[in-house]
Amino acid sequence: MTTKSSTALPRFRALDDDESRAVLASHHVGRLAFTMHDRVDVEPISYVLVRDWLYCRTSPGTKLVTLAHNPWVAFEVDDIEGPFDWRSVTVRGTAYFLTPDVLGDHSFDEAVKHLRSIDQRALTHEDLAPHRTVLFRIHVNDISGRAASTRE
Repeated sequence: MTTKSSTALPRFRALDDDESRAVLASHHVGRLAFTMHDRVDVEPISYVLVRDWLYCRTSPGTKLVTLAHNPWVAFEVDDIEGPFDWRSVTVRGTAYFLTPDVLGDHSFDEAVKHLRSIDQRALTHEDLAPHRTVLFRIHVNDISGRAASTRE
């Protein structure tokens, strides 16, 4: 006599645009992938999604030089509950550095406002990461998501 396993087989599917954006909106740390010549780097970075933009902040360093020369990036966020219960979203886009006090451009102030929505201390004297002074945003040129689920 054969017994039926109580473990459901995983189902894999593509996420639609709204589902992908919901995953991005529900998290604030993802992985930024960027390339220079024959080298690809991936680094964790905090962010906030606002419409078609990911607002990010980082410390001065090598990745900034790389992004200045090669602003095309990929960004990934995962929501993992188990080996076959997960959602993963990838954004492909272009990184734009933001500078304060550029006449007529309020994108830096906008970025500060959005980043403070996840931590009010960001870029204040109470900032827990005061070395992260460089702001940039990534335009969501393309978004795709995949999911696996064992739930019926």
